[in-house]
Amino acid sequence: QVQLVESGGGLVQAGGSLRLSCAASGRTFSSYSMGWFRQAPGKEREFVAAINWSGGNTYYADAVKGRFTISRDNAKNTVYLQMNNLKPEDTAVYSCAAGTPSGTDYELATMYDYWGQGTQVTVSS
Repeated sequence: QVQLVESGGGLVQAGGSLRLSCAASGRTFSSYSMGWFRQAPGKEREFVAAINWSGGNTYYADAVKGRFTISRDNAKNTVYLQMNNLKPEDTAVYSCAAGTPSGTDYELATMYDYWGQGTQVTVSS
C-alpha cells in the first residue's frame, strides 16, 4: 500500500515556475515507477511525465517537453515535477501516481495503482 500526498501547487503568472512534490508513505516507494497526470476543467485526464524506479529513465508529454522536469529522491520517498515557462494551458489539477508501467505504458493512467488527491496549478496570462 502506498499513500501519496502532493504539494507545491498555486497561482503563477505565465512564464513563471513551480515545483510540485509528491511524498509517498510506505517502504516500497523505490520499487514503483511514478507519474504525473493533470486534468483541466471539462477535459480528460492527461499524462504529463513519468520516471522509472531508479530515476534513470524519464518520459514526457510533447506539450511539456523542454519545460518540465521529473525527478525522484528514493531516500526521501518523494517525486518532483519542476515546471518552468508555465503557460495558461498548463492550468489543471496535477496528480501523482505510483505503479508498474513498462515500455510504452507510462502514459496510461490504468497502469498506475495508487493516486494522490491532486494539487491545483493555475497559470494566469
